[in-house]
Amino acid sequence: MGGKLKFILLYFGIVPLGVSFLELAILMEFDNILLVSVPVLIIVGGLAGFLVSKKLMKQEKLTENLILFLIPLAYTAILWAVFMLISSGFYGADAWLIYSIFHLPFAPIYFIALLLGEGRLFLGAPLAYELSFVLGLFLALLKGRKFPAINKKQLLSVVMVFVLAMGTGTVVHWHRSQTVLPSYGFEYGGGYSSTDLYPYDVNNPDNILPKLKTASTFTIKNPSEMPILDGAEAAFPVYSAFANAAYENIEKASQDSGEVVTFTNTIYAYERLLTGDVDIYFGAEPSKEQQQMADEAGKELDMTPIGKEAFVFFVNPNNKIDSLAVAQIKDIYSGKIKNWSKLGGKNEKIIAFQRPENSGSQTLLEKIMGDTPIMKSLKEDVPEGMGGIIEQVADYRNYDNSIGFSFRFFATGMKANSDIKLLAINGIEPSPENIASGNYPFTATLYAITIKDNKKMKTIQPFLEWMQGPQGQELVEEVGYIKIGKE
Repeated sequence: MGGKLKFILLYFGIVPLGVSFLELAILMEFDNILLVSVPVLIIVGGLAGFLVSKKLMKQEKLTENLILFLIPLAYTAILWAVFMLISSGFYGADAWLIYSIFHLPFAPIYFIALLLGEGRLFLGAPLAYELSFVLGLFLALLKGRKFPAINKKQLLSVVMVFVLAMGTGTVVHWHRSQTVLPSYGFEYGGGYSSTDLYPYDVNNPDNILPKLKTASTFTIKNPSEMPILDGAEAAFPVYSAFANAAYENIEKASQDSGEVVTFTNTIYAYERLLTGDVDIYFGAEPSKEQQQMADEAGKELDMTPIGKEAFVFFVNPNNKIDSLAVAQIKDIYSGKIKNWSKLGGKNEKIIAFQRPENSGSQTLLEKIMGDTPIMKSLKEDVPEGMGGIIEQVADYRNYDNSIGFSFRFFATGMKANSDIKLLAINGIEPSPENIASGNYPFTATLYAITIKDNKKMKTIQPFLEWMQGPQGQELVEEVGYIKIGKE
């Protein structure tokens, strides 16, 4: 028994631990640690199995030790299945730290996996070594033409345990894959934006912001009097254009007084408005939670409409659905309708993407849904550099059976995608004419939201009036939105 324990400790403990420490020294230099670590483990495991098999054949101890080669595989499968159940398949869970303790020979590799967000190594690393070890062993047997007697009951028991455990973990993974997707792995704007906002940056000398045809009738010269702006991603070009036209020498003002045109997206920008870090927030109407935050903070919101926009739903052009009724939208996002065939489309599952809670577009979806509960949103596992993995609402993926939503300008302008098709609602297209007239059912208002007791109100009030005036509305239309007074 002592000899067998030494065998396990040596070939399934010390050897893989040594390889793990060796890989630890080189893995940090590579982007794809899976492609680097797994091949090394396969090679070392296969070589170890081949050499051990030949050694045991010479000593005629192969038969009594054969089952030992399979026990580590069963152990790995059981351990993985247990922790998949504990974590619900989320590799960012703290439980995987404990898993590393129970699988100590691969702990150095798991350390890198946790840091770089590569959860597949929790199973992939030990499985690569142990399977290749067994493969190397049987290759040695084939070469030596020596086939020892096998205890069939023991073999069957180990194989069944392995298959059941792997099956359990796979089912957990499959169930999670129905609502959680892998990350795209790119971010702009400090992680706040889903698209590149630099073309609309006032500090970009080559920005594509629209310019007024005549000199601005309203200007702010003193940097300390310039309202600090922030807002929704879709509104960034609008408020950047306002500042670009009305703030004199804006680049110097940003250098002297800090950024006056900022972007931290809907959720954080709204919080900054309430804390006084931002003077004007641009976006859709606040959500119930955001309005409650204002009430609890004792802040009275002043909402100034500055433009019109359409809230649109879109699909892949290969989808033959061109129009949906409001009731059908509700059925999709409540989970009542789950297949496109129910709507006259292909027999494919509907993948309905949402946006993060309290974002402008998600707030409008909630308004459309009314009292109808919204199903759980699709998630994605996002690697956080040296901080592991987090789970967040998945960005839209243009699969053939997807449906998503956004603001018309964002979907067709800022993040223009020629490979999507905007849907008509109740047979009405989201055209500028239908948005201006209000015929399109999901017409939204773009607001400039302020706090009534703001100390810069002497500057803010005329600025808001200018936004609603001819020149402000000229910029709104040039950016791609609809004028508030256009009928």
